[in-house]
Amino acid sequence: MASGYTRRLFLTAGPAALALVASDAGENFPSEAKRYPDAATEFEVVRLTDPAHTSLLPPYYSRAVSKKSNFVLYLNDRTGISQVYRMDLKTYESRALTKAAALISDSVSLSSDEHSFHFADGKTVYSGSLSHPHERPVYEAPEGFDLGAVSVAEDGTHAFVVECQPKLWRLRAFKLIGSGTVGVVESPDPISAPIPRPRRAGMLYRRGSELWLANYDGNQNHRLRVAPGRTGPAMWSADGRTVLYLNIPDDPKRLHDIREFDPDTNEDRAVADTSQYVHFGRNADGSVFVGASGSKASPYILLLVRAVKRELALCEHKASDPARVAPVFAPNSQRIFFQSDRHGKWAIYTIKVERLVEETDS
Repeated sequence: MASGYTRRLFLTAGPAALALVASDAGENFPSEAKRYPDAATEFEVVRLTDPAHTSLLPPYYSRAVSKKSNFVLYLNDRTGISQVYRMDLKTYESRALTKAAALISDSVSLSSDEHSFHFADGKTVYSGSLSHPHERPVYEAPEGFDLGAVSVAEDGTHAFVVECQPKLWRLRAFKLIGSGTVGVVESPDPISAPIPRPRRAGMLYRRGSELWLANYDGNQNHRLRVAPGRTGPAMWSADGRTVLYLNIPDDPKRLHDIREFDPDTNEDRAVADTSQYVHFGRNADGSVFVGASGSKASPYILLLVRAVKRELALCEHKASDPARVAPVFAPNSQRIFFQSDRHGKWAIYTIKVERLVEETDS
């Protein structure tokens, strides 16, 4: 795939004020999808949600799309307050899954069995059903603490929640199967983006602007000594052995690059330079990346093939804040999803890439 090709080759309103207009869980909504050819590349893009209201994907490190790309979970405030919805990717119709009073946007994730999902409402974490309006509490924040981001381990046995009070932040692991908490780490700096380590009992997280790693029980908590510069979004490799992250050099003339850090050996190495990505994602086997460029002249969503380190522009995102575009692959690597406010409020977009990227085992 030749570098530079651009043709066919390749939240939330106040809950107390608006709770009375919230939709009922189980309510259906017609398709809002609109197809259009991208003006720069001619690839077909589908805008899945109406930009008259705000729609957002769950955090980039949480599962949002089903394994066969049949449906996607997303957040939307069409009724006046943000709720979780399930969109059928064949009909583009949506169904409300929650009736939360104070949904936490960074708490939504689809379970690995695709029968349930998790979300936080106020000070409580819930497990909800995808088949019928039912939810059960699985965690309550301690007195004096507010809830932040929530994530769930790949095997569904543990969940991780950020809780905070003035000058104190905690990352707590707790069991979804069985009972009782597992461990906690504390910090005077803000904690965010808890990312469970695949196949191992570890959790990657951000402490301020740094990447840290700890065991489920809170032991061996330490900072990862990644490359100098600002550290952008990070994620685990598919096998959980290494951390892939975006490095943004302090020198604005240098390219932003994707790098890989091995926590077991402390080895840090370059993977590929990018067209000034400010966010990125990987496909299921890590062979292809998708990035959102922060360049004002070329605000593109791009594919990057790891083996040959070449890029292809898919479409323009034209977002006011490119770092929020957060492009992700579907589990089978056949679709890209991203978000942008190019047409009004933040909306969700998708583009098929089955002719460009091999299907992977999801």
